[in-house]
Amino acid sequence: MQWRSVVVGLVVLKLSLNCVLWLAFGLGRNVSWGFNFPLNFKLHKLDLSLFHDGKEAAAKPDAWSQRTHDYRYGELQTPSPKIGEESPQRSYMSLFDGNRDEYVRKYGSFPDTLKAKMKDMAKEMFYFGYDNYMKYAFPEDELNPIDCEGRGPDILNPSNININDVLGNYSLTLIDTLDTLLVLGNVTEFHRAVKLVIDTVSFDKDSTVQVFEANIRILGSLISAHILLTDPKHPFGKVGLEGYDNELLHLAHDLAVRLLPAFENTSTGIPYPRVNLKTGVPPDSINETCTAGAGSLLVEFGVLSRLIGDSTFEWVARRAVRALWNLRSNETGLLGNVVNIQTGQWVGKQSGLGAGMDSFYEYLLKSYILFGEKEDYKMFQAAYESIQNHLRRGRESCNEGEGDPPLYVNVNMFNGQIMNTWIDSLQAFFPGLQVLNGDIENAICLHAFYYAIWKRFGALPERYNWQLQAPDVLFYPLRPELVESTYLLYQATKNPFYLHVGMDILQSLEKNAKVRCGYATLHHVVDKSKEDRMESFFLSETCKYLFLLFDDDNPLHKSENKYIFTTEGHIVPIDKRFREKQWNDLFPCEEGVLAEKEPNRWHASNITNCDRIPEERRYALPLKSVYMRQIDHMVGLF
Repeated sequence: MQWRSVVVGLVVLKLSLNCVLWLAFGLGRNVSWGFNFPLNFKLHKLDLSLFHDGKEAAAKPDAWSQRTHDYRYGELQTPSPKIGEESPQRSYMSLFDGNRDEYVRKYGSFPDTLKAKMKDMAKEMFYFGYDNYMKYAFPEDELNPIDCEGRGPDILNPSNININDVLGNYSLTLIDTLDTLLVLGNVTEFHRAVKLVIDTVSFDKDSTVQVFEANIRILGSLISAHILLTDPKHPFGKVGLEGYDNELLHLAHDLAVRLLPAFENTSTGIPYPRVNLKTGVPPDSINETCTAGAGSLLVEFGVLSRLIGDSTFEWVARRAVRALWNLRSNETGLLGNVVNIQTGQWVGKQSGLGAGMDSFYEYLLKSYILFGEKEDYKMFQAAYESIQNHLRRGRESCNEGEGDPPLYVNVNMFNGQIMNTWIDSLQAFFPGLQVLNGDIENAICLHAFYYAIWKRFGALPERYNWQLQAPDVLFYPLRPELVESTYLLYQATKNPFYLHVGMDILQSLEKNAKVRCGYATLHHVVDKSKEDRMESFFLSETCKYLFLLFDDDNPLHKSENKYIFTTEGHIVPIDKRFREKQWNDLFPCEEGVLAEKEPNRWHASNITNCDRIPEERRYALPLKSVYMRQIDHMVGLF
């Protein structure tokens, strides 16, 4: 019996020591509920009077849960001391000092030999997925990489929109992958794939698909491949196909015509979410659609209109964007995520940067870059200001001051109040958009937060609860958003840190997602169980951005001409012909609509922090080590 007393005594002693540590510093053992999801006693929620000479600490406005909805970006209620300033009080951030050289040693350099190895690894990853799709799945839409079989629409279960929204029985993966073959330098396979599409693909199918998915994955890829085949200024060498007679453009036009019924018989001009490619809008179609789905058609529809000289497609897409824009809140300038296309009432009042809203913001800016329409840029600037005012939480500056790191939360569109404490993986695209907008500092911080989540799980859970430090939705379908932002940040900064991020992602995918015939969706980011599905965007985006990240000499990077990527990663040149219209203004009677209803004034100049980056930081880590440690702690890495 004596040994039992000894064991009990040791357990009591350990618990007592942990309690003392927690009471003193908030650094006690993490509380776990069986999944290794630590529910830390968060430092940013502690009473910091321990470090303030016994005086009661005031609530800081720069904590995620404490920042109020009426806080405005750039108007801190209390000044935040900078790191390194002399202060009689112990800094909250000093708790994360640790070994500051740890991150510099790990991320401060990236040898050319390692870069070449990662480039080859990304190429091999693509071909392992692509070759197996062609071997086991083509002409079906997707590859089931575990069973080595093809997958098409779920004909027996029309309500299975997770599958049927995307798969239309039109060789989706082959079409979606066309321009990736050119990025990898494989002109021969590109030509073979183009011929296969021309010879085998038809859109005269009894398939009900989501307008948004058909637009970004199929229409966008056909247009991109057509431009690369016919544009003498493209960067990929001699890729012209003998006998090519604009067949891809004709296919794109045919598909777009089949999508047009979605814009008919709606009181607002906002399209129905789905169409049947043979018969039009299904009779049982719902009257609700998400903001991104209805408002992210303008790039592809606009380029098509300007290629064929028919304003119809750009007109309906732009009308939908304007209709959504005019439904934003007068108080906050924010939009919701689900709207009724007949009444114009918001069914979903959540405003965020992830699912249901993401590419709406993206296409406001990219439409302006492509077409030069000032209206698009004004809408983007106003939307971005509302986002900074109402969604952004944390300290004012990414690389200076006290408080939580910047984070964009989900709020009520009408009052800016936080609606929940999760963010989703699609939001990881936003740092890349911030790069395009010149807001590099904010991009650096948000990207670092998502990378910390990746480091913890070896993937991005579909939803992550930042308060509980645990996933809310556990699957990861090989999404590209974090890779895309990593690539764009590397192009903007050339900082080796982002090459390390890309290597981490590559190695995680190789370790956790590779199966017999490709790469499989992770069903559970903790136990790494898998689902038998490889979505087309894995080859069209994830692998493409990973390859480009490590290929400094890619023709796309060496070209004198400029390009943008669509939201599906398809290449479109920034060309003056897309800034020229063969028709009069689309909305001549609505001039001034923006100015009349604009609640937030946009600034005359672009929001940019490029000039604010101190000289000593331009060749160091993009984020100071103390802030990296803080973010790692806040996602439960230590």
